[in-house]
Amino acid sequence: MSNDETRADGAGATAGELTGGDTDHGHEFPGMGSIRRWFVTTNHKDIGILYIVTSLFFLLFGGVLALLIRAQLWVPGGLLLDGVSYNQAVSAHGLIMVFWFLSPFAFGFANYIVPLQMGAKDLAFPRLNALSYWLYLFSGLLLMVSFFQGATFSGGWTMYAPLNVPVYTPHIGASTAILALTLFVASVTVSSVNFLTTMHRMRAKGLTMWNLPIFTWSILLTVWMMLFAFAALLAALIILSSDRLLGTLYFSTSGANSSILWAHLFWFFGHPEVYIVFFPALGAMAEIFQTFTGRRLVGRKYFIGSMILVAIQSFIVWMHHMFLTGINLEVKTLFMATTIGISLPFDLMVFALIYTMLKGDIRFKTPFLYAFGSLVLFILGGITGVFLGAVVLDYSFRGTYWVVAHFHYVMVGGVTALIGAIYYWYPKITGKMYDEFLGKVSFGLYFVGFNLLYFPMFLAWETPRRVFEYRDVYITWHRVATIGGFLLGLAFLVTLYNLYVSYTRGEEVDGQVWDYATTAEWAVPSPPPLENFTDGMPSYVSGKLEFVTRGDRAATADGGEAATDGGTTADGGEIVAHDGEEEHADHASIWPFAIGAASFVVLVGASGMREAAFPSGMEGAFYVGTLVLGIGLLLYSLVGMARESFTGPTMHVAERWPFAGVENMKMGMWVFLASDVVLFGAFIGSYVFARVAEGWTTWHHLIPEAHVTLPGLINTYLLLTSSFAVVLALVFARRGSERGVVASLVTTVLLGVGFLVNKGIEWNHLFHVHSEAFPHGWDISTNIASSTFYLTTGLHGAHVIVGLIIALYMIVRARNGAYTNGDPEAIEYFGLYWHFVDIVWLFLFPLFYIL
Repeated sequence: MSNDETRADGAGATAGELTGGDTDHGHEFPGMGSIRRWFVTTNHKDIGILYIVTSLFFLLFGGVLALLIRAQLWVPGGLLLDGVSYNQAVSAHGLIMVFWFLSPFAFGFANYIVPLQMGAKDLAFPRLNALSYWLYLFSGLLLMVSFFQGATFSGGWTMYAPLNVPVYTPHIGASTAILALTLFVASVTVSSVNFLTTMHRMRAKGLTMWNLPIFTWSILLTVWMMLFAFAALLAALIILSSDRLLGTLYFSTSGANSSILWAHLFWFFGHPEVYIVFFPALGAMAEIFQTFTGRRLVGRKYFIGSMILVAIQSFIVWMHHMFLTGINLEVKTLFMATTIGISLPFDLMVFALIYTMLKGDIRFKTPFLYAFGSLVLFILGGITGVFLGAVVLDYSFRGTYWVVAHFHYVMVGGVTALIGAIYYWYPKITGKMYDEFLGKVSFGLYFVGFNLLYFPMFLAWETPRRVFEYRDVYITWHRVATIGGFLLGLAFLVTLYNLYVSYTRGEEVDGQVWDYATTAEWAVPSPPPLENFTDGMPSYVSGKLEFVTRGDRAATADGGEAATDGGTTADGGEIVAHDGEEEHADHASIWPFAIGAASFVVLVGASGMREAAFPSGMEGAFYVGTLVLGIGLLLYSLVGMARESFTGPTMHVAERWPFAGVENMKMGMWVFLASDVVLFGAFIGSYVFARVAEGWTTWHHLIPEAHVTLPGLINTYLLLTSSFAVVLALVFARRGSERGVVASLVTTVLLGVGFLVNKGIEWNHLFHVHSEAFPHGWDISTNIASSTFYLTTGLHGAHVIVGLIIALYMIVRARNGAYTNGDPEAIEYFGLYWHFVDIVWLFLFPLFYIL
């Protein structure tokens, strides 16, 4: 029941009015004013608000660091900070803004708006949605903790090797910052699986992929990029954490190869990240242009095609960040061409937005001003970026403030559109109208401050990046930039003040706020009810948004009409009406918060582990105790979440192309495994890179003769047999044989344990090898060959351990008939994971034991 539904006795009081909250599967769900609600909520709109509010906090945090940087640059040589403090401020500012502000800010809107635009009641996996938020929040808190552990990371936001290893950034806080970023990537992965499953399988009937609103399209492409790009970053961060905490030698070895390896891993993520940040802003910009020009986006299908093309091309341009390295001229020329090529689809999108303005009737409201300002700034950023795409010019500009200016014109230019999105969707989220005068004042301050801050950097371009010494001739430009920075900060404060005052005293609005807004979120009340749609299930079969109820083919909300901005939709035939087609979904669970908090404790403890040896004294006892406590809390929380009875949203009637025959859980597992392919691919690629750099045959001299093939061969047979046992478990489940299911799963566990025991025996033997070449054994820190062997096979072993924990839990459930009387598909989903782990081993075995 939503809080728009009245009691049957006609008293007219809603459940929310009587209890101070909404109903949640027959139970009271805390009201918006309850603190408890924000710790237990899994509702996509609440999670969206949490993302937006939290990201704005990190904006203030990163903004204060930015103002410190600008104050330092008032005069050559600096005013406030010493060298280490300045490096920390620059590094933390970049990390916070890129990771903890930009993407989460956009995904606050994505969480809130996308399900409404698609006609879904929530995301496919509400608890995973809440988990993604709590992992995000606690990763940010972990970064803040790093400031109190000697010093946070100070090697720049790109974390280039070898500055990212303990020799140059020795403090525990630097390791904590890297672990914080790792936890953030885990949040992104969980969120990506959730969004992709939802957007491909939970669209309203008749809402085909091609007719999705532009903002939803931008999020869909963003999430696909995130899935693969962040998996590469996760690999880089795991390897870096291993170098810092366990003593591996990926980036700690001498020579340029370790630096180039990091550059490849980081920029394979780093360049798609530019579009990951900008695409949601582009989608919001297009929505705002359509609404405030009263004109459907010109060339809409070409606009979408351009976004698809950019998303694909974003993964084949990363080496233009490496023109100053030792890669050969032919490769540099190739990547110069791909860089120029990726700018062409953006040209089309820019012209589409310009022609939409020219053909429409513009209303200069605050959201449009920000969106238009964003377009202007992005054009300047794009043009200056083309300079950097040319190899010869990049030789001069790289490492200077030209790059700083270009980067901010693109990235903060995207923020400009997202500020417009705040004003655009603020009435929908709060039910209150913002103050238009203050909105326009904030835009004026913002646009002037932005250009005063960043444009002088083009003129003072010979100033070196991340250095506060510069030539006296540039003093005026740097002082103008500093004044612009404080003016830009004031603009943000005016916006925050406007939002606060409008929420407390603003004019109340409902439903359709903007005259020409055509997307589905404007067809429901403002703010929307708990489960989004109370007048029936949304449908686009007739070509416009309608709400199908029992016994009534279509009832339009409040007598109005709203169509997707794509215009007509596919005629999907007759709809089977399902009023109350599902039991009410749950909206509350404490376990996502608990898992996030436990992960925070685990990583605080792990940050103190240095080079495979526990620290001594009270400090060492604190970190060891924290790590053990965190692991216990994490396991308890995971089991609690698994045992919790929770009903998520379902859509019996929906558009599911191209995944109509795949259940939500199966698709979620496939999407997760797709990211895992990139993770292992990055590890295997790192091994190949290191081996080629060392010499493919020379590599054998780094490996002891005791490293023989037999243990790997035995483990290959063990894993292949265990996969067969999982197949048998599924067969028995479908035949209704409880005993067969239990026996098969027990066999899987025993074979998996045998794999780990055999691996442990092999490792112990290699650790204690004593020969002339390896007098101290062959451990993880001996050489690059041992580091790649132990870390890559160790990552695979960690996957085996996770699978065994899941299998043990499934054995307990199988003894109670969970899969023979209930859901045998759960074994299939587990099997997908387990077979993937086995397939990975079939690649690792020849690489590390035969070749």
